[in-house]
Amino acid sequence: MKSILDFKRARHERQPIVMVTAYDAPMARIVAASEADAILVGDSAAMVVHGLPSTVHATLEMMVLHTAAVRRGAPNSVIVADLPFLSFRQGREVAVRAAGALMQAGATAVKLEGTRGHEDVIAHLIGSGIPVMGHLGLMPQSVNQLGGHRLQARSQADAARLLADARSLEELGAFALVLECVPAALASETTAALSIPTIGIGAGAGTSGQVLVLNDLLGLDANFRPRFARRYLDGRSEILAALNDYARDVRAARFPAREELLA
Repeated sequence: MKSILDFKRARHERQPIVMVTAYDAPMARIVAASEADAILVGDSAAMVVHGLPSTVHATLEMMVLHTAAVRRGAPNSVIVADLPFLSFRQGREVAVRAAGALMQAGATAVKLEGTRGHEDVIAHLIGSGIPVMGHLGLMPQSVNQLGGHRLQARSQADAARLLADARSLEELGAFALVLECVPAALASETTAALSIPTIGIGAGAGTSGQVLVLNDLLGLDANFRPRFARRYLDGRSEILAALNDYARDVRAARFPAREELLA
């Protein structure tokens, strides 16, 4: 992808969109060289990179730092950056300042959670030239209110509300929408009801595309294995084996070798 316009094109042509998170320049460089379409600098960085208990702890400064690093690693990629907790719930001025900081750090667009109560902020951001991606279903920044990371919109009333919120985001001008941890049937219904693409995570295969956390698909954390995140590599074991090989070579005086010595 070259711009956010490619999201709409992919939706129209029924081409699945592939997104993956990245938080630093080296990983962004690898993702940019892959067949993935776009990079998400998620506020999951607070948990994945910084070891914090939830995305609530992500700050604007943290997100700006990671966004800038990812842009340096992937100078030509479409990069969506998360607006952190409460940064878009303090009025238009604060939201524009936060979104502007992410855009100046290198984001192509920003993503924010929910819609009710900040519809005016979403419209103002888009009217200010800032592309906005929505996020419904499980909204990690509201994890304390939701009672944990669990499947959302299971009742008929909650499903109707999610569908209404999705339509509202489309009407406000969002270019795409993440659906996280909702029933697959609801995700498919929502996707069919919209003209903008939906990006699923734990929402079945009926969305316009998928997003996964890079560390999850690479299998870097043995203690975190969400059911919806398929592991494509046992990265932890591979890295651990490499580290142990290095340690053994140092202790056996096999590293550095003669050819690795500087003149």
